[in-house]
Amino acid sequence: MADTVHSLADRVHELLVEIGTSGPSAVAAAGLHDVVARAAALGPDGAWLAAAGRTTLGVLALAHGQGDQAVAHLDAAVTAGLNDCVMLHAAPLRPLHGDPRFRAVYQRMRITEADLDELFWLHREMQLVAQDAQSAMVDDLGRLDTGVSLLPLAPMPTRVPNTRGILIARIDLAATQTVLRQAALKMDFQRSSGNTSLSLIDGSWDYPQATRDARYADDLESRRQRAAEARAFVERPGAGTTLAFCPPLGSITYPA
Repeated sequence: MADTVHSLADRVHELLVEIGTSGPSAVAAAGLHDVVARAAALGPDGAWLAAAGRTTLGVLALAHGQGDQAVAHLDAAVTAGLNDCVMLHAAPLRPLHGDPRFRAVYQRMRITEADLDELFWLHREMQLVAQDAQSAMVDDLGRLDTGVSLLPLAPMPTRVPNTRGILIARIDLAATQTVLRQAALKMDFQRSSGNTSLSLIDGSWDYPQATRDARYADDLESRRQRAAEARAFVERPGAGTTLAFCPPLGSITYPA
């Protein structure tokens, strides 16, 4: 089957989920290189997907102490459309800030004010969904019911971005959401299975408490879902749509 932008975007998401779930591997790195090559074959329409692959390869290279390779990958990513200046201020990328080659790469990026607003939202949402997952894990401790709760997710922005680089950050958020939801579900299924077994073999299982726990969990899930929906991205009236330089390197505080 011929590659399409949609199919390769799904592949990038799949690889990011694999890395987020199982950690970096030679197989995942090979998959990213394959995406870069296949995306390049799509021409301009696939350039941002090549940039997505290169960006992740750059981050992985830096994590392994390969600064030269990291800069090379990020240089190629910017050429293909990367303009996520917010991501480049995250803690794992800060060691590159003193490298003049990286600074030159950063200065080549351009972004619109409206796209920059969304980038801040996307990266902040990555932090918030991680906090929700942590809170859910704590709240589930000691639950006696056999129900399973989904980790609520904020809706993805639907605006047409001014630059395709924004699509890379959207895939990053989607992959983060998938990894955290799958991890939360796995733990919930384990708890539910354990409580089911307890209810069958142990006459001391507290059914009234389990019923109360189930109701409380449903209420928490509803509240978290409403809170996630309330976090939906809202475009700022008057935000500029003209390409401009990214904020100076070091001037952005990564969302906490």
